[in-house]
Amino acid sequence: MAHAKEGETTAPEPASLHEGLLSRLRDFIVEGHLAPGSRLPERELCLQMSVSRTPMREALKVLAAEGLVELLPNRGARVSQFTETDVGNLFDVVAGLEFVAGRLACEKITDDGIAAIEQLHYQMYTHYVRHELSEYFKLNQKIHELLVKAADNSVLLSHYDSLNARIRRVRFSANLVPRDRWSDAMREHEAIVDALRRRAGEELGLLMFAHMRNKREAACEYLRGAADDAQWAEVPATG
Repeated sequence: MAHAKEGETTAPEPASLHEGLLSRLRDFIVEGHLAPGSRLPERELCLQMSVSRTPMREALKVLAAEGLVELLPNRGARVSQFTETDVGNLFDVVAGLEFVAGRLACEKITDDGIAAIEQLHYQMYTHYVRHELSEYFKLNQKIHELLVKAADNSVLLSHYDSLNARIRRVRFSANLVPRDRWSDAMREHEAIVDALRRRAGEELGLLMFAHMRNKREAACEYLRGAADDAQWAEVPATG
């Protein structure tokens, strides 16, 4: 690696590298590789992702702004931890935003916009059939984001992006409950795309609202299960 000569400044990290690190780190946390409330092993993550501490810390600042991690003064960062009440409240608001977005999207989306969402839906279904949850989830998020953007309301989009970033990890975990929530979600998406195709705004809004409320219940169910597992792990064995 070339070093800067005396009097020269080093070139900033290319934006593509920063975005790449941010995406990888976000996926690492969203997919549950670290438990809620656990410290992020900064040195190990730097080695794993082949970056220095400076870009790693910059990426953590972005994820802290999104609500995925919490920065600890002089102690690094930890994965954000939400109570069941927190999750319920956040999902309720996001469900309301998606209801409004669905109604507005049907009024404003172009035919090309609908075709793009349909294409993503078919790709997502392929990942569902292959049980590729990570790839499925990324496309799932993209579909929801495009539907909200199609509403063409900057205030709605700003609030949605902020809240959705905070619950991204919990949304992912909703697919991991013992019952087959993943299949239910796929069927709900089929109905959502069908309503969008027909530009049935009221129907689409209600479907998106119900979809998020169902995801809310699954996410809370997952949190309860994780809490029970942790409680049992703390009970000393007897015999």
